[in-house]
Parts: sequence; C-alpha cells; structure tokens
Amino acid sequence: MSDFVHGESCWRLSHDRVKLWVSVRAGHMAPVQFELCGRQVSPYALAPWSSAESDPALPGLLRVLRGDFFCFPFGPQNGGPPHGASANGTWDLVAQGDDRLHLGMEDPDSGAWLEKIIHLKEGETAVYFEHRISGASGAYSYGNHPILDFSGLGEGEARLSVSPFRWASVYPGLFSDPRNREYGALRPGARFTDLAEVPRADGGSADLTKYPARQGFDDLVMMVNMPSTPAQPFAWSAAVLDGYVWFSLKNPADFPATLFWISNGGRHGSPWNGSHFGRLGIEEVCSHFCDSVDASRQDLLAADEIPTTREFRKNDIVSLRIVQAVAAVPRDFGKVASILPAGPGKVVIAGESGASVECSVHWNHIL
Repeated sequence: MSDFVHGESCWRLSHDRVKLWVSVRAGHMAPVQFELCGRQVSPYALAPWSSAESDPALPGLLRVLRGDFFCFPFGPQNGGPPHGASANGTWDLVAQGDDRLHLGMEDPDSGAWLEKIIHLKEGETAVYFEHRISGASGAYSYGNHPILDFSGLGEGEARLSVSPFRWASVYPGLFSDPRNREYGALRPGARFTDLAEVPRADGGSADLTKYPARQGFDDLVMMVNMPSTPAQPFAWSAAVLDGYVWFSLKNPADFPATLFWISNGGRHGSPWNGSHFGRLGIEEVCSHFCDSVDASRQDLLAADEIPTTREFRKNDIVSLRIVQAVAAVPRDFGKVASILPAGPGKVVIAGESGASVECSVHWNHIL
C-alpha cells in the first residue's frame, strides 16, 4: 500500500513526468521528482533529520517535516498541535488512481472533515492540490506550506519573486528569539515595498530576491497580494533555481498573503540544532503571519483591509485550491517578472532578462 521514505510510510503517486510521495502521518508531500528536459529535478525539502532520529515528544509536524503540507488552522492553537491536525495527524486513504490521491481525516480540534486531493495531468510538470473542509464552524486561519531546498546552491544563486503586493512587513515580534538560541537578521515589524530592500536589524537592508543568504539566521516576512483581475486572474510565487523555475498559482481571494519563512540555520534548539539551512517556506496563507489562530481571529490588519481568517459554516463545503509546478528556463533568466495566462491550459513566464517560456498548466483549477 505504501513506501517507506525518510522514516515515514508514504503513498506514492506517479505519472509520466511526476513522481511524488505523501506521508501517511501528517500528509506532507516530498520528495517530488519532476522529469524536465532530460533531467530529474526535486525542489522540495526533506528535514535534515528523520522521524527515527527525532524526539518522540515532538509534534508530528516536526518529526515528519518535509515538502508541502496543509495547515488548518495556520499557526499554534490552544489544546491542539501547531498548524492543526492536518499537518500532524494520520490521514486515511479515500481513493487512489493512476493520476489522483484522495485522503481524508476527522479533525478532532474543529470537528471538521478534511480532504486532501492531489492529482497530476499527463504531459505536465504540475501538481494540483485541493483541500476540502466541511463541518467546521467559526473563523479559522489556514495555508499551504511548501518548503524548498536551496542548500545545494551557492550564495544568492536562486532568485525569488512574487506577484505584485499591496502590503508587506517583517514579522512584528521576535520570530527568532535569542533566549531560545534563535537568531534573526531582519528588523521586526519593518514595512517594505520591494523584496530587494527589506530593513535589517543592524540598520542595513537585505535583498530577499537572492537566496541562500544570511546564513545563521531565520526570518519571516509576509506579502499581501493584489486582487485578481481579468488580465491577471491568479497570484503567483516563484523561485528560479538551477536552470528551472518552481512556481505556485493561487486565487488571492482564498489565500490573501504569501509568507517567506527564510530558514538558514538560525535555530539551535531541538530538532533544528543549527542544521536546517538553505530552506525556504513559500507559504500561501490566510493568517496573521505565523501567529496563533486566536491572534488571527483578532483581525489585527482590518485597518488595511487584510483578512487573516475565513468564516466557515457547518453546512458548507469550502474548497481551497493551489497549483505548484516547474518549468525549464534559460541560465540567464533571472528572477520571474510575471506569470500570465497563455490560453486555457498554459501560462507564459517572463524573466527579468526579457526571456520568456511557456508551460502547460491548467491555471483555471484554482478559480
């Protein structure tokens, strides 16, 4: 029924150009292997530790930690595990086919029925996600939490970008607390309008479009995307790595913000031990940064018309959809400047160099 990968039992989903594994515990997706122009690329991170090596007292999230996972709610919660049962508990198999994996879970914290549906399309290097939530009542934060691995690249070799944003800030508190042997480089609460010029705590500025960078520090920033338009019907995030781009497409009405969890060896407590470096979470969320669901419910960004929770009704089914994909790009492509529709089943990705590539991806999945 399942494979054993990096210390966890996993379901495998395999198609002509994509092979991926999803852990039974916590529902984390990684590794993912894409066949791209005659080579295999695998951008999703695995933790530097395996479940067998980690402290059994840790929540499932940290023991399994890898790739992409769904958080409901997003962040800590009273009486429940961080990022919810969806990122920690055991998922059940509902159905599996050649191109589709359908999982389900009773959420003991919210009383909801959660579903995770991952599917692939022939000829594409894309992964389609749908998370369905039914039976929940009240205001909840949530998010998709992909973590990419840049540890094999040189300083600043990868290029990062997101679609236009209307508000952005460094985490307003101590995301990395020195009292816990954690260290951050950015100035807490600093607002910014350009990812290339983000205030540092030492008075300088950091260019967050280049990664890996600032080894020895862990930081968090949040960008709130512009609303969609007919010409730009989705928001996007992108990372250009070694001759290819990883990108994510979303509906900003469902996921208003993007978090960058910049994890480059700044945490020294267990299980991190200073070994979690060159990783980056590019997280699509409806949340107040990484704060608790109770903090998100306080609607702290209401003055800026930024939602940090969504209201769920017990008799409704909410479908939250995202696409994550890769495409080959020229070596001098630079960071992604735009991702636009190029027909019903394609997007065109433009780089800052002026070059562009087309990629087969059914972007209307998220609408």
